[in-house]
Amino acid sequence: MSTKKSTTTTEMLTQKIKLPNSLQIPQIHLGLYEVPPSQTSSVVRTALGVGYRAFDTAQWYSNEAEAGRAISSFLSSPSLNRDGLARSDIFYTTKLRHNYESYDAARESIARSVEASGLGYVDLFLLHSPLGGRKAREASWRALCDAVSEGKVRMAGVSNFGVAHLREFSERGLEREKWPAVNQIECHPFNTQTEIRKVCEEMGIAVQAYAPLARGMRFNARGSKLGGLAKKYGCSEAQILVRWGLQKGFVVLPKSTNEGRMKENADVGWFEISEEDVEVLDGLNEGLVTDWDPTDAP
Repeated sequence: MSTKKSTTTTEMLTQKIKLPNSLQIPQIHLGLYEVPPSQTSSVVRTALGVGYRAFDTAQWYSNEAEAGRAISSFLSSPSLNRDGLARSDIFYTTKLRHNYESYDAARESIARSVEASGLGYVDLFLLHSPLGGRKAREASWRALCDAVSEGKVRMAGVSNFGVAHLREFSERGLEREKWPAVNQIECHPFNTQTEIRKVCEEMGIAVQAYAPLARGMRFNARGSKLGGLAKKYGCSEAQILVRWGLQKGFVVLPKSTNEGRMKENADVGWFEISEEDVEVLDGLNEGLVTDWDPTDAP
């Protein structure tokens, strides 16, 4: 087993990577997919108390406003915000539910999300999928880039974009600074997305891995290699999966509403998976899709 200098959970949650646009992004985010609006504020406050500084929501999740309010109330409360955090210390991501052929419709939708957050600006705004066709992708992307230019959004990216969709940005002759900062895709050892990741690397697009725990679908399987590695490293299967994503250089978005598991998912700074065992994990790829996969949409 390979070990490394221990990094605390707090340090892991404040650790950032630099994107091609020279801006930085926390490497661990809390995913808010399927967190009911009625629970979102409590979940976000708990996560902030644990040390999470980045949150991933979307128009589709119907909890943008609740997440934003929880962040604002935490920052304004001296009893909660004991470290004196400012808005700039928190990273808030949301996503455009639909791609619009109408530029104006896309701009209006983006503006509604910025307003709903109540945070003044959105750190990262993504096109949630490539659905809707090329014309809609182009109009929506142009609207998003203009929101960045106006300061409503700090950076723009995409989600669930496949190889062909990513190639469109270079095919359209856009300047490199108008390419996505990130592509958020389902990515874990059971779905390694090798081809998409290769194109992201070629284009200088960071990979954000959602569902990095494969939604627990491969946990506790008798005789599994994942379970064997967890035993070898003295950690949970979830920690192995998070650590794998971090060592690949991804931004990972583990989701949990449980405080103990929030802590566990981020407590991965005390060990490092050996190259040999990373290869074992890479070999688990089965193309597992845990929710949806529009990466081949026309």
